[in-house]
Amino acid sequence: MEVLESGKGELFLSPRMNEDRQWMREKKSWALEPKTMSEHEAVKKFIHEGDYIGTELYGFVRCPMSIAREIVRQRIGHLQVAGQGIMEVDILIAAGLVDKIDLTYLGYEVYGLSSVLRRAAQSGKLKVNEWSNAALAWRLKAAALGVPFLPVRVMLGTDTFKYSAAKVAKCPFTGEKVLLLPATMLDVGIIHVHRADQYGNCQIDGISGFAFELARASRRLIISAEEIISTEEIRMYPERTIIPWYLVDAVVEAPFGSHPGEMPYYYWRDEEHLSWYVAASKEETTTEEYLQKWIWDVPSHEDYLERVGKETLDMMKAKAKGR
Repeated sequence: MEVLESGKGELFLSPRMNEDRQWMREKKSWALEPKTMSEHEAVKKFIHEGDYIGTELYGFVRCPMSIAREIVRQRIGHLQVAGQGIMEVDILIAAGLVDKIDLTYLGYEVYGLSSVLRRAAQSGKLKVNEWSNAALAWRLKAAALGVPFLPVRVMLGTDTFKYSAAKVAKCPFTGEKVLLLPATMLDVGIIHVHRADQYGNCQIDGISGFAFELARASRRLIISAEEIISTEEIRMYPERTIIPWYLVDAVVEAPFGSHPGEMPYYYWRDEEHLSWYVAASKEETTTEEYLQKWIWDVPSHEDYLERVGKETLDMMKAKAKGR
């Protein structure tokens, strides 16, 4: 294909499809075995300094906050991130753990854009590539399909393309311009689901986002789940199993694992907590104070929930049920 134009962004992770196939054959465990463990164990075992990691979905819905907080506790640095989330990505940047980000959007909806991202990017400590939401999801789809790129029409003629690492090429069939999105195979994918069994068969209620693609575009996959149920229950509704066991490396039981975000049908977001964080994140010193109080001073997810308080958690559950 004839390349007509290239985005000015650096391609942080080149398509490596043959290398990934070999890695999966030689290093991925295909055994049907229990994979349940704590956040501490999962992060320590499967996330390493310098890894390219990614989380799934947008906004505050199903965000894998308990895993993100554990990465911050363990201070695993020099990460590269597929920036699909909001607060889970923001706290990694706030802790100084991210060197490069393939970014779609990092903002707090009615609260405004991320002050943490702005400071890190303006200081030069964080390298940023821009992509549309669809483009970054489709980069994961390319990896899931095992192809080096996908041709699409999004981003053509935009500044988003200009600051990306995509390419515009001449279609060999029609002669028209198409945008080529390079595949993104993650070192580690992190997904929060409603239910999973001990082997890693996962069910998601409501919006499924791009969990299907991210799970299949990850060399290693950490699942956090609101609850762990029996395999017999999973088998009662096989059509709900969006992620099968053989893709999964760790299963972490994490009730309220999305807090202060929301979990469809389980609990609503904690608006008060989110407003605290957004206000604190406007300055470096108060950002540090937030991280100290809500992450470094609480050694586990269970301790974090105790600090949040049962009354607040019960209120979030009630709001999700319209009470």
